[in-house]
Amino acid sequence: MKYNQLGRTGLFVSEICLGTMTFGGSENAGMWKAIGALQQGEVDGIVGRAIEAGVNFFDTADVYSFGESEKLLGQAFKNLGTARKDVVIATKVFGEMGPGPNDRGASRGHIMDSVQTSLERLQTDHIDLYQIHGNDTVTPVEETLRALDDLTRQGLVRYIGVSNWAAWKIAKALGLSEAKGYVRFETLQAYYSIAGRDLERELAPMLTSENLGLMVWSPLAGGLLSGKFGPGSNNPQDARRTNFDFPPVDKDRAWKCIAVMREIGDAHGVSVARVALAWLLHKPHVMSVIVGAKTVEQLDDNLAAVTLSLSDEEMARLDEVSVLPAEYPGWMTERQARNRIPQPFLAQ
Repeated sequence: MKYNQLGRTGLFVSEICLGTMTFGGSENAGMWKAIGALQQGEVDGIVGRAIEAGVNFFDTADVYSFGESEKLLGQAFKNLGTARKDVVIATKVFGEMGPGPNDRGASRGHIMDSVQTSLERLQTDHIDLYQIHGNDTVTPVEETLRALDDLTRQGLVRYIGVSNWAAWKIAKALGLSEAKGYVRFETLQAYYSIAGRDLERELAPMLTSENLGLMVWSPLAGGLLSGKFGPGSNNPQDARRTNFDFPPVDKDRAWKCIAVMREIGDAHGVSVARVALAWLLHKPHVMSVIVGAKTVEQLDDNLAAVTLSLSDEEMARLDEVSVLPAEYPGWMTERQARNRIPQPFLAQ
């Protein structure tokens, strides 16, 4: 297992992060039941296997199964006798946690209320990475940043991150943090897969420029890239993607990607899913890839992606089949950059 810096910080996290959306999912949990309904014994097995493989990074959210995911993860660490210092716990705030008008969003009130309940559910006195889970169109960015800064100064939170924000808004937040002396975002959690490379248009250049760590969610496009799916209607009825068709994907392009990944996978004797994960792990702007699993066997296949080395030729084939269509201003930027190639300085 390889360990990467969390953004600019001195904290190191495993390149595979265990996601916990499959934890919980009771009969009354709505869409969460369709994603996964693992209970404590199963959770202990999966968390234990991840730790055994070198994973030290775990991502959850208060909204996952309405708090059950955090509870199950915290209890798993206790049941396994895991030392708190040996794991990096990331959780998130923003989602709707109750019927009231203030039971959601990135306001100071909701953040301050939510961090306390997350700490209780996780059975810990601090959260390593506290992330804003979505874009709040109402709350001023300054209010959100001030609340997060206060939490870090109180020692309840050590680092902060953001998820599902546009590049311009993250850049604005970084500028505000610098101007006001607030702690700044160190990570972005975003959707990225070989079948959905939109992140490369604006977010990836921003991440590189500002030195933020990228946590990839849904690297298999909600299971579409697992190798179980293809064109036609003969798709598994018990799969998550069949019952919860998310995130949106251009399926015609995805089928072409899967065909090439299957050829490369067959050449290496590995699954399509492992190739999809390895492609992400070869990308320089990726800090950690979040994988979720319903079984230990499924987790083992995902974990093995760290050992799959793709050649330059194989990466080129995968990049070519999954390339994004040209979009403005990208195509104009590329055109105008042709005569701006860095030149060696010649002393006169």
